[in-house]
Amino acid sequence: MHIEPGLVDGAKITLSYATAAAAGATGLWFARETLKERGLMSLAVRSVIAAVLTFVFFEILPTFPVGVSEVHFILGSTLFLILGAGPSAIGLALGLLVQGLFFAPADLPQFAMNVTTLLVPLFALTALARRLIAPGTAYIDLKYTQVLALSACYQGGVVAWVAFWAIYGMGTEAFAPVGTFAVAYLAVIILEPLADLAVLAAAKALRGKTPPTMVEPRLYAPA
Repeated sequence: MHIEPGLVDGAKITLSYATAAAAGATGLWFARETLKERGLMSLAVRSVIAAVLTFVFFEILPTFPVGVSEVHFILGSTLFLILGAGPSAIGLALGLLVQGLFFAPADLPQFAMNVTTLLVPLFALTALARRLIAPGTAYIDLKYTQVLALSACYQGGVVAWVAFWAIYGMGTEAFAPVGTFAVAYLAVIILEPLADLAVLAAAKALRGKTPPTMVEPRLYAPA
């Protein structure tokens, strides 16, 4: 989902600074909620875990250049279910920044666009989870259909933002490559719910053995 260098440039890139600032402010609001629930240590530990996993998603898992961008296995709903919205937002941004600083400096000018593309779908996923998951349901008890809806929300949001940036930068020339990219991303939507269910099953098996500071409270307890 990286926005390629030169896709959006000149004065147009200014818009990405505004969207990233709004996304960052929203992420900090969710982080504040985590801070009130579990304290600074929990927020820090979960954010670091999310950052490490984000780096793994981008640098270690397979990447496939398709159309206007690349298909990455960014398991956004997995991060949300295990670590919560606030730590996931910090981790996604931090992991992306570390990758840009040390491994892909050509991506740094597009950092604001990439952060927007990762974080806004996370917030949409958070809103959907509140409507989709009953207050009495812990995340480890979610059904496949619920996990699929969460995954589709996140990955669909990523595709929508990539499409927006591409069309914003290229105009109608972007339509065909954006379509190719969107079709390719269906593989992630299919695979991510399976990864989520596997991780939730592992979490259920580790119930009582996982330090509370390391996971989202809702993972094991109803709201």
